Amino acid sequence: MARILCIDYGKKRCGIAVTDPLQIAANGLPTVPTAGLMQFLKEYCGREQVERIVVGLPTQLNGAPSESMKWIQPFVDRLRKEMPDMPVIMHDERFTSTIAHREMAAAGLKRSVRQQRDLADKTAAVLILTGYLESRSFAGL
Repeated sequence: MARILCIDYGKKRCGIAVTDPLQIAANGLPTVPTAGLMQFLKEYCGREQVERIVVGLPTQLNGAPSESMKWIQPFVDRLRKEMPDMPVIMHDERFTSTIAHREMAAAGLKRSVRQQRDLADKTAAVLILTGYLESRSFAGL
């Protein structure tokens, strides 16, 4: 099997998470500046076997796309164009940032550490990927 990579896309930086080769658990990678994300993805996928890329789908409570889709959709379109053989899936990311901050607090991290945006972005990417993995197991995939 190959890894699944996940992106919590942001205007300035992106949280990245990846599964183990057996696709059992998600682990965070260092955040990547948005300007260098495509290069990072090409390099990472060139040295690691990646089956697909999951991108967080920001939606509002009513299910409608959130405001940030105006930045995310062009990135996804570009990703599909530049890496045409790589399946790209969007997965609901509602509440992942809030949950990330709560989990960091529950883990006993000091407020100054919890306010580091890169840690929150990485944790959000792990939560998105974990949610995606769980949805696949419920679907019998």
